[in-house]
Amino acid sequence: MPSQKVLEQKQQMVAELAERIQGSVAGIIVDYKGITVADDTKLRKELRESNVKYTVVKNSLIKRAAEKAGLNGIDDVLNGTSAIATSDEDYVAAARILQKFADSHENFSVKTGYLDNEVISLEKIQSLAKLPTREVLLANVLGAFQAPIASFARAVQAIVDKSGEAAEAPAEAEAAETAEA
Repeated sequence: MPSQKVLEQKQQMVAELAERIQGSVAGIIVDYKGITVADDTKLRKELRESNVKYTVVKNSLIKRAAEKAGLNGIDDVLNGTSAIATSDEDYVAAARILQKFADSHENFSVKTGYLDNEVISLEKIQSLAKLPTREVLLANVLGAFQAPIASFARAVQAIVDKSGEAAEAPAEAEAAETAEA
């Protein structure tokens, strides 16, 4: 039987993890067994750079935190080694980074995930992983908005250039006639 101090620490960890799950827009639970320290360090760095929180947690604590957060349907994958990655802002960052890592490391695998407190399938996680980064998506949208405006501006500039040439030609002819006289 765990001591009262240990029990309180675990309850605090569950409460913090439940709050983290509730405050996140997306999360992924992975099986991390068999990866090297160097690979783990690279993975954590990449996740940190994308503002994704990654923590190795006991399955029983994840289960209790998920229940407390109202996230149901993940119990069946909570076996073996588990880590959870959560993102407060970006829906695809954790899925993209962890799925790419899983594809290149045979012992590492994605177990499950959630979006807006709803458990999603592995197929949806893989689809999310294929999406470009938020910055690339925003750049594409901005480019799509700017394309018609840029085309319009080029057309107006061409008209101005042509009308400017037409106006300059008579003025040059007059100046030449005046110089000859």
